[in-house]
Amino acid sequence: MTVPLSVLDLAAVAADGSHRQALADTLTVAREAERLGYRRFWVAEHHGMPGIASSAPPVLIAGVAAATERIRVGSGGVMLPNHSSLVVAEQFGTLVALYGDRIDLGLGRAAGTDPLISATIRRGAAAEAVEDFPKQVVELLAYFGTIPPLRGGQGDRIQAVPGKGDTPEMWLLGSSDFSARLAAMMGLPFAFAHHFAGGRNTPLVFELYRSEFRPSEVLSEPHSMLAVATVVADSAAEARRRTLPQSLVQLRMRTGQLPQRIPTLAEAEEYPWSDAENAFVDDRNADQAIGTREQVLDRLDTLVKDTGADEIIVTPTGPTVQHRLETLRALQE
Repeated sequence: MTVPLSVLDLAAVAADGSHRQALADTLTVAREAERLGYRRFWVAEHHGMPGIASSAPPVLIAGVAAATERIRVGSGGVMLPNHSSLVVAEQFGTLVALYGDRIDLGLGRAAGTDPLISATIRRGAAAEAVEDFPKQVVELLAYFGTIPPLRGGQGDRIQAVPGKGDTPEMWLLGSSDFSARLAAMMGLPFAFAHHFAGGRNTPLVFELYRSEFRPSEVLSEPHSMLAVATVVADSAAEARRRTLPQSLVQLRMRTGQLPQRIPTLAEAEEYPWSDAENAFVDDRNADQAIGTREQVLDRLDTLVKDTGADEIIVTPTGPTVQHRLETLRALQE
């Protein structure tokens, strides 16, 4: 690889596992990612998803940072409309005060859940809260002291403690051109969620970010990262096989079924896949980096060439933590 590699972990909860085991697996993956030399280890924010134990990123980040020593640890991301900007500033300011300059704050505009749970998280706040996202990002920058205080408000009369002067590395995350434009306008790093929003438009989003970028107090030139679902195995057939549990989750959600824990590999293999459903798996995998080590590295190199991304963050996928570790080890051989 010609660019740094990082890891995005979803704290997957297996059908035959537990929340405790899922979070223990996340710590295992984080320690191995650090040993292998990955640059960052990020965790996501999802709510009401039985198959994902990562619902409280600051808490999980604290656990990962305590279990490691050097690797950057952060959120991929905090879904900002779910939270008060002040509370996020205090949480991540505390993380920086505890663990120093290796904390990343990736910010997303989506809710990371369904409308009912979103309303519960926000205690009934209107859905328009999502449209306040740019304002909330500005508030965070003021709380951290990155930009001057907002008169009579954030960073002036209202201060984040810890927070001001305890500044994480901030990123804007997105799966469309909206966040790319906002990151460019604000002069912030940008990470694109190709792992679930893959397609032919991905290179266009990166070109848009670079072409509209304005230097800021944070960055003098654009800096971007691409998230890619990744599986490495001894054969392409085995790699595809390892994607079946997660593919079955996606398929069930697309047909309106309630979210469930990640099926076991045996359950996924026993499922009566139709031709159309098999095509769904193949189309989804084709956008990502699934196959042998050589195939995956070639695919990642192609994505870097097509997008101009400065970094890649892989989401190692597989039925067990050992499969995820095998992928990470293969990429860094």
